[in-house]
Amino acid sequence: MKTFEELGVRDEILKAIKEMGYENPMPVQEEVIPYLLGNNNDVVALAQTGTGKTAAYGLPVLQKVDPESTDTQALILSPTRELCLQIADDLKEYSKYIDHLHVLAVYGGSSIETQIRALKKGVQVIVATPGRLVDLMERGVAKLDKVQNVVLDEADEMLNMGFSESIDTILEGVPTDRNTLFFSATMSKEIERISKKYLHDAKEIVVGSRNEGAEKVNHIYYLVQARDKYRALKRIADYYPNIYAIVFCRTRMETQEIADKLIQDGYNADSLHGELSQAQRDLTMQKFRQHRIQLLVATDVAARGLDVDNLTHVINYGLPDDIESYTHRSGRTGRAGKTGTSISIIHVREKSKVRAIEKQIGKEFVAGKLPSGKEICEKQLYKVIDHIEKVEIDEDEIAPFLPEIYRKFELMDKEDLIKRVVSLEFNTFLNYYKNEAEIESPEEGRKRDKKGGKEKGEKRSRVAEEGYTRLFINLGKKDSLNPRDLMGLVNRNTSGKRIEFGRIDLMKNFSFFEVPENQAKDVINALRGADFDGRQVSVEISEPESSSDKGSSKGGNSSRGGNGGDRRRSDRRPSEKKRGGKDPMAEARRKGRGRDKDEQVSVKRGKGKDKGKPEWAKFFEQDFGDTGSKKRRKK
Repeated sequence: MKTFEELGVRDEILKAIKEMGYENPMPVQEEVIPYLLGNNNDVVALAQTGTGKTAAYGLPVLQKVDPESTDTQALILSPTRELCLQIADDLKEYSKYIDHLHVLAVYGGSSIETQIRALKKGVQVIVATPGRLVDLMERGVAKLDKVQNVVLDEADEMLNMGFSESIDTILEGVPTDRNTLFFSATMSKEIERISKKYLHDAKEIVVGSRNEGAEKVNHIYYLVQARDKYRALKRIADYYPNIYAIVFCRTRMETQEIADKLIQDGYNADSLHGELSQAQRDLTMQKFRQHRIQLLVATDVAARGLDVDNLTHVINYGLPDDIESYTHRSGRTGRAGKTGTSISIIHVREKSKVRAIEKQIGKEFVAGKLPSGKEICEKQLYKVIDHIEKVEIDEDEIAPFLPEIYRKFELMDKEDLIKRVVSLEFNTFLNYYKNEAEIESPEEGRKRDKKGGKEKGEKRSRVAEEGYTRLFINLGKKDSLNPRDLMGLVNRNTSGKRIEFGRIDLMKNFSFFEVPENQAKDVINALRGADFDGRQVSVEISEPESSSDKGSSKGGNSSRGGNGGDRRRSDRRPSEKKRGGKDPMAEARRKGRGRDKDEQVSVKRGKGKDKGKPEWAKFFEQDFGDTGSKKRRKK
């Protein structure tokens, strides 16, 4: 194993990093540092969070800076404010013995005037989020014509967040004869595109394997009913008394709801999501890093770029839509040579996601069995005993009180005293779990959905989460659309607004996605006339099927053409409105026909089956087939 001296690191930096506890370089540092110390050496480095990548690019970048010149010579881009500040703090520590070298963090959510004043004084290294840096460039304050080194940290996350155009703008504004480094946990098509465009003969350095999960992370899933997810989360937290974890949720609303429940139930928990102010986010992160919070409940967007050491667990309160998000989540534990655990609480429909993730990251999930109440109480009992053993005693301070304490306890024997001391803390768990029903794993392959009473295979209605609107888009899997592409498409066209996504359902020919109600119109307007790989994009509001739209055939459960229970507001034809508001479907129900809406309209007109059908109906039939009318004809 080489030393930092053998890698060519300068004495001033060596002194600083030794004080920080750096002894020997990690694998990514050993590969990257000597290569970046050269000129015109571009790099694409694939490494998980926690592999030492900040020092890998930070040390050579600082070493190549000329502190006598006040020109900006190095630029580091990061996806979030938190990561931006962390990188800047690390670089300041590395360079504290280099006189006249200044590092500045520029990011949204803080005073731009303060950042402008600092830039005018002269800084050699800028650490920035893309949006704020583009703003400063347009104001003519951030001058990048002397930049020699450019680093994109967590490049895949920046692209997922829709910063592709901003990155293009920034890279076009720096000299072409520079060193460029992309650090990413995964190698996506978008990263390959940008690297081919802006990097020259780039060396690919891989720590582990391409798109692989962190090496020392164990992956476990617990299969539960959807209604039991929160109870399962509590059992996991109770079974690991010293847990220090991030709990990932899909939406801001769910994040806040779960955090509030945990706090109410007595857990050291808090939330982190986009609706919090920067001051609130900073305070929450400060408490989490100080271990005053054990469970941080967060959205993917809010947690991007967080650099927290010694996490014992990452808990997925449901799996994300894309595999890259799971890779980033799980990579936050099992760092710096330590072992971590990624736990996923899932229901039956998410089993296919587990298999897809296994295939991508090259690791197998273990099907876990939730601990019983007895097992949890046993763990908590040992925790109490362990605390009693390790408590520090101040003999001098307690001595004056001991005679009275002995007098109080003189009638108790040792056994009774031990029981009382232990029960003082232990009774909370004992009382909760003695009457708590065990959580059973749902039976796979069951024929009926017990909750809705529907046959297996029927399409169930999708209702948007409270506070969200469900949108239809005319792109699907056949257009090579994935959740990351969809989020990128929306964010690129919404003029810098941060759109929070809810559920995303990808079909063959079309898709549905949920956005906050107050942003739905903005998204629709922004995507009007937009283009995706040469195809014009169409987005409309989707409504859940109402009971009045269903046929009146016996039993009230007849299928509606396999349309998945979603309907766009524009599904009523203009020709129907011209007939004085008559509804052919209502007439059919009154006559007891029980046909599909589209079939009835076609019959009434005496035309062919497909002629005159609205666009959304054709989309549904392409994906699901006109199953509803077939079922009724069989009957």
